[in-house]
Amino acid sequence: MIEAMPIVSASTGLHETLALLTSQLHPDANHKEDLVFLKDVFSEKSLSYLMKIHDKLKQYEKHSPTPVLHSATCLAEDLAEELQNGSLEDDERELLLLLSTPHLKAVLSAHDTVAQKNFDPVLPPLPEDLDDDLEEESVKIVRLVKNKEPLGATIRRDEVTGAVIVARIMRGGAADRSGLVHVGDELREVNGNLITHKRPDEISQILSQSQGSITLKIIPAVVEEDKLKESRVYLRALFDYTPYEDKATPCQEAGLPFKRGDILQVVSQEDATWWQAKRVGDCNLRAALIPSTQFQERRLRYRIKMGSFPTPASSKALSYDRAEREDCDSEGALNGKDIVSPKSKAAPVFCGHALSWDFYSAGLRRSFRLRKDRQDSGEPKTPDGNHTEFEIYEEVTQYLPRPGERPRLIVLIGSLGARITELKQKVIAENPRCYGLAVPHTTRARKCNEREGVEYHFITKATFEADIQNGKFIEYGEYKDNLYGTSLESIHRILDQNKVCLVDVQPEALKTLRTAEFKPYVVFVKPRIYDSQRKPLGSSSSLSSGITEDDLQEMKQSAERVDECYGPWVDYVLVKEDPVSALAELQVVLERVQMERQWVPVSWVRS
Repeated sequence: MIEAMPIVSASTGLHETLALLTSQLHPDANHKEDLVFLKDVFSEKSLSYLMKIHDKLKQYEKHSPTPVLHSATCLAEDLAEELQNGSLEDDERELLLLLSTPHLKAVLSAHDTVAQKNFDPVLPPLPEDLDDDLEEESVKIVRLVKNKEPLGATIRRDEVTGAVIVARIMRGGAADRSGLVHVGDELREVNGNLITHKRPDEISQILSQSQGSITLKIIPAVVEEDKLKESRVYLRALFDYTPYEDKATPCQEAGLPFKRGDILQVVSQEDATWWQAKRVGDCNLRAALIPSTQFQERRLRYRIKMGSFPTPASSKALSYDRAEREDCDSEGALNGKDIVSPKSKAAPVFCGHALSWDFYSAGLRRSFRLRKDRQDSGEPKTPDGNHTEFEIYEEVTQYLPRPGERPRLIVLIGSLGARITELKQKVIAENPRCYGLAVPHTTRARKCNEREGVEYHFITKATFEADIQNGKFIEYGEYKDNLYGTSLESIHRILDQNKVCLVDVQPEALKTLRTAEFKPYVVFVKPRIYDSQRKPLGSSSSLSSGITEDDLQEMKQSAERVDECYGPWVDYVLVKEDPVSALAELQVVLERVQMERQWVPVSWVRS
């Protein structure tokens, strides 16, 4: 049974409010331990006394009483002296006894101190023979209460003076929360033990093994206020990091492990080598160390120089060994890209940023090229115009299209066996008012049942080739002496209708589409692959039942190559178990993109 909470007026004191709260704590089967704990806390006498003192101070603040006189002690001494000089009655004798007690004298002395507002301590005078040139150090004694968590500070040895200096304070750690320890402070003693002759690793071990309270003797450093402002930079990690495997980190326990795709809030970039960051969504409020962009680039270059790390240009090129078995002119194919063909397995080849591959099956041939930017150098680049050689971090911010803005482009990429065209068509068919398809261009003759601008845009070969030269296609190819391609203009047409445009492209096309103009949300679709010791792909799969172990291995390797080459640009990975569940999952993702803020490169919003 739930009882009504008693009404508390504005005039009710904190002590009375606490008593009312305590009376309302009734046993509950689901929260019995919590209620018992709260009742014990509220029933503490010390807390009750503190509440009474608080109420009295509030009354004092409200009424602002002024002292009747500023020297009650002198008045009491004069009165006691007069009483001692005459004959005393019983009441007078009792009053004299009270005025002579130490407790009352102390109360009157405290009254006079408050009345006279004489709170400052009286410092002794400086000795006359003090040497003006004498340098004295200001020493601070700091006592911190430490549990099992790290202290949250790293130290270093000053190369010139040999002093032990606080190198960095981890935001949110015990040292940072205390506000008593700062970067640059000199550490002299730990728990009364002189540490000036110990190595930093020995001191760190002493600090990490200490439990309960830690007493530090510190020579304070001058702290610049502007350095204390917390940074609000958010980065998407483009690589995996494990501090316990990093021998260069100043303190492995202070490192922040993260995975590619994690969003990191960088709270301090004061150190050029090691930044302090928190992982967004992590309940741990304490910051930890991550390698800075400059430091990570420097050591990767060193590894390349020493031959222990592959160069960016030698990264494994993505290859598509097989195609989905569909005909570009079949009823299900609305995109000239979805052409299949097959005679044997020929590995596709990257030529700079142009991708060409041949498939042979049932006598059909497919050869496609992706749009090649004029300034491309043939090496992978970061997507937002940042020409850094290595993909380390990408600065991001949260974004949601405002009313009136064009929707974000939805880009589907897939590995071998994903059948993303089929998935895209089902999404559009179920909600054609919200989603649209970029209609492809072709040079072949229009069939009698086809309409211009519905199945294809039909143009001449000369016009198509001119559009290729002008960079109007994100990808194009040739099939049976006819050209097919997806143009940027066809994407703009759908977006200008305030519809969400879905395109499925080869991953290499992301270099063209991943811009502030489209702000694409990239979904990577891959089929679920079981190894030979588990249940193979069965009838629930969208693939045919004649899948061999070699086929499964090819599909697995294809997914790994897409992830390796284009994983940093992917916003969501959809593992396709079967067509029905994959469609439902994709629809949820698409709704989320339109309704919730998503992390995008900061350059997309600032441009």
